[in-house]
Amino acid sequence: MEKIEFVDVTLRDGHQSLWAERMTTGMMLPIAERLDRAGFAALEVLSPSFIGKCVRDLREDPVERIRLLAARGGRTPLRINAGGLNLFGSDQQAMVALFWRVMAAAGISEVRISDSWNDPAVWRLRAAAATAAGVRTIINITYSLSPRHSDAYFIERTRAAVLLQPFRICLKDPGGLLTPERTRQLVPLMIAHAAGIPIELHTHCSTGLGPLCVIEAVKSGIRIVNTSIPPLADDASLPSIFHVAANLRAMGYETGIDEESLRPVVDHFSHIARSEGFLIGRPVPYDYAQYLHQVPGGMISNLRNQLREVGAEQRLPAVLEETIRVRAEFGYPIMVTPLSQFVGSQAAVNVISGERYGQVTDQAIRYALGHFGGDVVSEMDPEVRARILDRPRARELAAVEFEQLSESRIRRDLGAEDLSEEDLLLRYLLRKEDIERMRAVAGPVQEYPGEGDPVADSITRLVTELSGLAGSNTVRISKPGFQITLGRGARSPEGSAS
Repeated sequence: MEKIEFVDVTLRDGHQSLWAERMTTGMMLPIAERLDRAGFAALEVLSPSFIGKCVRDLREDPVERIRLLAARGGRTPLRINAGGLNLFGSDQQAMVALFWRVMAAAGISEVRISDSWNDPAVWRLRAAAATAAGVRTIINITYSLSPRHSDAYFIERTRAAVLLQPFRICLKDPGGLLTPERTRQLVPLMIAHAAGIPIELHTHCSTGLGPLCVIEAVKSGIRIVNTSIPPLADDASLPSIFHVAANLRAMGYETGIDEESLRPVVDHFSHIARSEGFLIGRPVPYDYAQYLHQVPGGMISNLRNQLREVGAEQRLPAVLEETIRVRAEFGYPIMVTPLSQFVGSQAAVNVISGERYGQVTDQAIRYALGHFGGDVVSEMDPEVRARILDRPRARELAAVEFEQLSESRIRRDLGAEDLSEEDLLLRYLLRKEDIERMRAVAGPVQEYPGEGDPVADSITRLVTELSGLAGSNTVRISKPGFQITLGRGARSPEGSAS
């Protein structure tokens, strides 16, 4: 039987899609060895956005997280999904190189390289920096729907990726926009032009079709697929390893995954979801509207919250409709971070203000100026671009010039001459105050207690009952030599404990 390889994304995209990046290192460590022994081709464990979340909200060291996971493993490569470290849409190459040195030293050996525009020039710069640090590169070709994103477009991007000689290529579908029919059409074309470089499939379940697209991709020649483990599968996340593996076995393929060893992983994360009130992923019904506005699921939640704050939550359907128009006028950018946020935010402003482009966000201005890449001069609606740029704020932002800086210059500007590379990276990406607060409370990682631990269960029940008392907003537990305070004021907007 022919074997299909699996990449597990539970510790990265699973909780990024469903738990708003709130999984702590202590939640990961108890099952790390099981994941390492299960037979996966790689474990995806970090995205650059996790760095800020770890430090600001979870008060954890993100690099230490990688080291601890690597120490619990050794058989399975640890992977990152990464774009760049952008300032005005351009990478500071000195800091990108430093980022990969730090990640490789901590235990990362693979990366999926992305660019919001699928720009081969940006792929080249980012892949070169990772390769120089000894990290194997997978080039993400991000899927999208628009008049621009034709078969010819994806063939051309596949050929461009091949020229970089990556370890693999990945057909990345973060919006869950692929259909079985489109998968059957597109995958053979990409394989035919991939010059023998293996292609992975990474597709989400946002429209309910993710599991079907995986089956069609395998039928069409793909032999590496990305999956997640329940309860961090389905919904806005990726297909369940159990469902995909069962279907592929029925089709006559070998999976090579020790699924029984993963059952305790399901139990572990299900216990956490129940204890913390985190979302449990479920299969979702088919949603045709997703193919029209293409707004990612997590972003829809953010838009709803923003509209609620101004008393306009009922305007969400109008904002999603306006998003379709704004995206077309912006030249059909791929609806991924950060471009999707720019489109959605401007659509919301247009709807709430009652005048299209009467008010514009700084991000929309910088987008029109080309700070975030893309051939905006030729692709944007010329009248819309002219209107966005015909204001004093646009002239201010246009005057800001991007400059590639040396590491020594960056150290000097940050007052970080004596910091280690690891600390310099955090200082470059985050506020000094946030790092200091993290360092002040970060100690040895405490592993999340398993279900059935009588002490842990009793404490959980006590804290839950106390926090539910009417009018209470703080729970304080103290004894000689020990004190802990849990308060609503100490929680992030998403609800992450500080």
